[in-house]
Amino acid sequence: MAFPVTEDKIQAAEETLGRRLPDSLRERLLQNNGGEVIDDEGNDWILHPVRDDSDRKRLARTANDIIRETESAREWEDFPENAIAIANDGTGDLIVLLPDDGAFYIWSHEDEPLIETTLEDA
Repeated sequence: MAFPVTEDKIQAAEETLGRRLPDSLRERLLQNNGGEVIDDEGNDWILHPVRDDSDRKRLARTANDIIRETESAREWEDFPENAIAIANDGTGDLIVLLPDDGAFYIWSHEDEPLIETTLEDA
């Protein structure tokens, strides 16, 4: 179960990532920092939280934070330049944000084209 997170934690992540997250994602993180979301095809995704070091339990639950997961994804050869990884499906595919775009996209690690999607709580 994910905890809510404070605005300052989201802002810290945005500073490091170099962009503001879409309002819908920010609102979701404020209420439930992590957890599961569903795309418009009904597929489950694990939402990357923002790092929350306010106590040991929250720090442990946010170890796979959006910054860490994005840095890891950027090491993949075909990962879109300057994209931000916000969720994964456990098989290597990611939900990403592209620069200057507020939409969510499914990025397949198997070289398939990006697919725009919507997200809702699981």
